[in-house]
Amino acid sequence: MPPEFNLLAITLMLVLFLLWKLDFIATILTLKNLRPELPEEFQGVWDDEKYAKAQHYERAQARFGITSSIYSLTILLAFWTIGGFGWLDTLVRAWGFGNVVTGLCYIGLMYLGSWLISLPFDIYHTFVLEERFGFNKTTRATYIGDQIKSHFMMALIGLPIMALILWIFYSVDNAWIFAWLSFTAISLALTYLAPSLILPLFNKFSPLEDEELNKAIQSMAKKCDFPLTEISVMDGSKRSSKSNAFFTGFGKRKKIALYDTLIESQSTDELVAVLAHEIGHFKKKHIVQRLVISIIQTAVMFFLLGMATNPETAFGSLLYAAFGVSSGAIYVGLVLFMIVFKPISRVLSVLMNILSRKHEFEADAYAAKVQDTPEHLVTALKKLSANNLSNLTPHPLEVFLDHSHPPVLTRIRALQAL
Repeated sequence: MPPEFNLLAITLMLVLFLLWKLDFIATILTLKNLRPELPEEFQGVWDDEKYAKAQHYERAQARFGITSSIYSLTILLAFWTIGGFGWLDTLVRAWGFGNVVTGLCYIGLMYLGSWLISLPFDIYHTFVLEERFGFNKTTRATYIGDQIKSHFMMALIGLPIMALILWIFYSVDNAWIFAWLSFTAISLALTYLAPSLILPLFNKFSPLEDEELNKAIQSMAKKCDFPLTEISVMDGSKRSSKSNAFFTGFGKRKKIALYDTLIESQSTDELVAVLAHEIGHFKKKHIVQRLVISIIQTAVMFFLLGMATNPETAFGSLLYAAFGVSSGAIYVGLVLFMIVFKPISRVLSVLMNILSRKHEFEADAYAAKVQDTPEHLVTALKKLSANNLSNLTPHPLEVFLDHSHPPVLTRIRALQAL
């Protein structure tokens, strides 16, 4: 049946457009907020040429983001208005499989279509935009290999999870509770297993050979009573010249991975400062807080999903009619719900970003305290921002909407105030 432009359909279309418009305004304001003069705090680390390059990079990223978002929204609305969701449901149901297999076919085809639509933009971003500014180190062979591995892992892990969720919704009363519990348990297991089973498929992890740096990191971990069991170097330069570091592991087995690009650009004291910042997240219970919030958010999402996938409820009947789906199939409802959930997810992400920025300030302060000076972290942040061509003056609206970290200039001034 053709889509019915009922109250839900009109409201959702309007909200999706307003969200796009809000992001567009934030991007334009950030571009207008670019300043030709290098902030005084970055003198000596940045130079005028790099600062000008960073602003060109910001403009290029903005143009790319606006273009890709217009493209994605247009494709979604076009597929919706021509009845694509109902047409695809009719197609896969004609194949005669059971509900779970039919659902996997439907969701798999939606995933394939989404990937094909986004692929040209991903290729352009990697091999044109990032290449133009000297970041891209990904070869065509590496890119193709990453794509194959990603889809293989999606099939190996994603299909069984999706099959389980569909089976629960088709077979169990109060399905949202059991789906939530199952999804949470699997997510925690994957988080634990990913560092040893999944990440090595994409990157090489080697023991840290720099004895001075190793001793300094171990000394800081001991000082902070942090259970560090492994320090490794990741070949981040295989794909990009940008720098980063991250922790993995649960309980008493914590591991740190340093990008090789980070080690090349930072001194020992600066690297230890970055480590101390990450330890700060652990000591301040930030990771536990985010984990608990994530589990609660997932519970709310599955509860709403249970309502959305039931065509007998008022909301469910409106949802299926709005997208032109006559079967009331649960697997279609799951896909439709993810579209309806976008505005809610956007609000939740803004709230999580507010909390995340607060956590970053707290972790910065912890690092400054345990090193007895904020200067090492300050210089580390300056170098990171220079290496990554960070925007030093993003507009407050963009920061509010999208930034999980405070602007680097704000962080530096807060550290110096200590």
